[in-house]
Formats: sequence, structure tokens, C-alpha cells
Amino acid sequence: MSALTAAERVAMARHPQRPNITDYIDGLFTDFFEQKGDRLCGEDEAILGGVALYHGQSVTVIGTRKGKTLEENLRCNFGMPNPEGYRKALRLMRQAEKFRRPVLTFIDTAGAYPGLEAEAHGQGEAIARNLLEMSRLTVPVVAVITGEGNSGGALALGVANRILMQENAVYAILSPEGFASILWKDAARSAEASELMRLTAPELLRLGIIDDIIPEPEGGAHCDAAQAIREVDRALRRHLSSLCKESGAALAEDRYQKFRKMGVAAPGKEAL
Repeated sequence: MSALTAAERVAMARHPQRPNITDYIDGLFTDFFEQKGDRLCGEDEAILGGVALYHGQSVTVIGTRKGKTLEENLRCNFGMPNPEGYRKALRLMRQAEKFRRPVLTFIDTAGAYPGLEAEAHGQGEAIARNLLEMSRLTVPVVAVITGEGNSGGALALGVANRILMQENAVYAILSPEGFASILWKDAARSAEASELMRLTAPELLRLGIIDDIIPEPEGGAHCDAAQAIREVDRALRRHLSSLCKESGAALAEDRYQKFRKMGVAAPGKEAL
């Protein structure tokens, strides 16, 4: 699929039948026990999380959830979490730290919900708190971008030791439409914006933003969900196995240095 344009990959990442967090939980994990609520305001179904077994190993699984039907989309706010969702994710990550469980996150979101109530409930603080707390976890953290990974809404689950990205997923500071609207006052130029933003997996791997690209079946992950899940499994097992050999202090330091280096140009290399 190397011939696909950036805009075509954006469309692929947004395909409504791409495997989502519930598909990955069903296909990769056993004994999943969902945990709900942020212990402050309420439950946000845009984020799904809990404890599970991954090839016999206890892990914490957290992911953004869009839903596939209109009813599910509405219930999950089209995958745009509120502060309650990020606080729920943080609660699960703190629990993982206490019980020494690796954290696996699955990211597919257009961004955090920007509504008035979300802002009133502390959306910015909730995202910032996740960034801070994730940066110093002493357990392995692996993030998988399975569709869209836009804005701080994605980054709030993405401060990981390893960031993996499916072949046709995208990862950026905002949507191409938002980029075009800000830069040119014309959202219709989103295809042009997609090329400029360098939001595809090959570009991000070259720039050192992500660590690995997960292959997809011909036609995209939605064409053969079972194969797509197997490819994710292979990548997860490889990276998690490596990380589990590291000490807690080394994991936290590795994560810290990884993000500190982003955007810094090495001699002879292009800056972001």
C-alpha cells in the first residue's frame, strides 16, 4: 500500500469498519475485566479500560472507543473523550503501577471533546495530568495507534516506551481539516494539508516519532480484521517482551528521554 497518498490513508484510518478497541480486546486478551468511572464525576464510554491476561501475563488495557453503529457512535461521543474518560484511564494506570502490570493503550480518536461542559470539568488539566503521570510510570507502556491519533486527545494515552502504528493509521497535532482551516481558512484543502502534516506511519517512523509500523492486510485492516489483529499481536509481543526485561527506573528514563528528543535535529538530519 506504499502508493497510497496521505489523504487516502486518512480516509482508510477513518473507515467505520476498521477493527476497534473492542475487537482487539476480544482478539488479543482473555479474562478482560472492565473498570468504569473516574471516581469523581462519572463514566465516559469514549474510553474503555480494564485488566486482562495477554498470553498469560496480567496487563492493563485502555483504549479510545468510537463505536461502529450510529447508536454506539452517539453513546461513545464518536470516540472523543471527556475529562472523565482521561481520569478513568489515569486511575487504571495508577492501579497498573501499584500492581506492576504493563499498560497497553489503543488509540483511535479525532481528539478530546472540546465542548463547554468538558472544559468546565477540566479537560485541559485532565490531559496534562495524564501526560505527567504517564511520563513517570515504572512499568512498560506500549501504545498502538489503530486509526486516527489526533491532538492531545491521543497524546493523553500515548506517552509510551514504544509507539506502534498500523500501516494506514495517522498521527498528528489535529485533523487535516482543522489544519487547513487554520492555515488557509479553507477546510476543503484537507488533502493538501494531509501531505504537509507528515501524519503517515512511514513519515513518522523516519522522524523518530513512532517506533514500529504494523502491516495491514491488502485493502486495509477493515478488509481482514483477523489478520490485522494477528499482526498487532506479533508486534505487541515482540516489544513487550523486550520492555519487560528492563528495570522500572530504566523504563521511566527511557520514556522521558524519548519525548525530550522529539523535534530536536541531529547533525545531518531534518528537524520536525
